[in-house]
Amino acid sequence: MKDIYTRTKTTVSLINYHFVFCPRYRRKIFDVPGVEERFKELIVEKCDELGISVLAMECHRDHAHLFLSAKPDQSPAFIMQKLKGYTGRILRAEFPKFSRMPSMWTRSYFVSTAGNVSSQTIRKYVETQKTRY
Repeated sequence: MKDIYTRTKTTVSLINYHFVFCPRYRRKIFDVPGVEERFKELIVEKCDELGISVLAMECHRDHAHLFLSAKPDQSPAFIMQKLKGYTGRILRAEFPKFSRMPSMWTRSYFVSTAGNVSSQTIRKYVETQKTRY
């Protein structure tokens, strides 16, 4: 079984983020042939560079869903800045249809945290700490 925790010299963590974001004016960019595949390649490329694990990724006509596992020193804002900047710049360069867009993505996004255990499990663990020793 693969270890689900991210380990560094000083931390052990499990931080999963669910992101949803849209192109400017909700344009249907993923309907353009080749865009979805290239977008997914770019996301994997940049996440590997940043040390982020891609748990799941899916694109709809006018928005993208990402489920990522990040390190504790990477905020959601930092992750979105890097991913949107990188993918937007390259997609606009590679697809002439998007070259005139001043920016590919809106400034907004949805983010939600998702761990591996429920709140009830954590509460029970914390409540039983005094009785363990």
